Amino acid sequence: MSDIRAILTDIEGTTSSIDFVKDVLFPYARTHLPAYVETHADTPEVQHWLHEAAKEAGFVEASRTEIIDLLVRWIDEDRKSTALKALQGMIWREGYESGAYVSHMYPEVAARLRAWHEQGLALYVYSSGSVPAQKLLFGYSENGDLTPLFSGYFDTQTGHKREVDSYRRIAEAIGLPPAQVLFLSDIREELDAARTAGMRTTQLVRPPQPLSENGHPAVADFDAIAP
Repeated sequence: MSDIRAILTDIEGTTSSIDFVKDVLFPYARTHLPAYVETHADTPEVQHWLHEAAKEAGFVEASRTEIIDLLVRWIDEDRKSTALKALQGMIWREGYESGAYVSHMYPEVAARLRAWHEQGLALYVYSSGSVPAQKLLFGYSENGDLTPLFSGYFDTQTGHKREVDSYRRIAEAIGLPPAQVLFLSDIREELDAARTAGMRTTQLVRPPQPLSENGHPAVADFDAIAP
């Protein structure tokens, strides 16, 4: 893969355990969302995303309580809503800054990201979590602040992760031909879309899952990737 000039990485199941998101971040947001909305509802950014959530749900008119109930239900459903992800990111910031938690990284990830950065590879993130939430996760990691290693971040405002055009837009934003971008993910459908867009792909199959290829080169960790 010597022609690779940029690496685009997913987060959940790729750089970080899905359990951290499922067992730490989601419950924290669910517990704190009602009070957060009540105390921040007058701020322009929160107002914007509450309006977007109502519009997405098809509400013509809705009380604040109804919107809060909607958002909590979406958390339970793991809905890939841009509005929900943005609001979760704001709540998670308070958790990170208060020291309630630090983000999980698989053992080899930080060192490998640093090595790739030193080799001159441009590093990018593409996750269904909002860009601010991505920056918090890498900024408050178990291995310290990793954000200086990254050249950019992409979320569902670019497009959904199983859509081919999302990866074309990312390659255009990066300014590289898709063939010079390596996309890392644990989800086959995301990898399929990236490959159709022309990107190189590698699937992360984290233990205890058995290592088997599913139409894409498969590795158990970042140390097995040679871009």
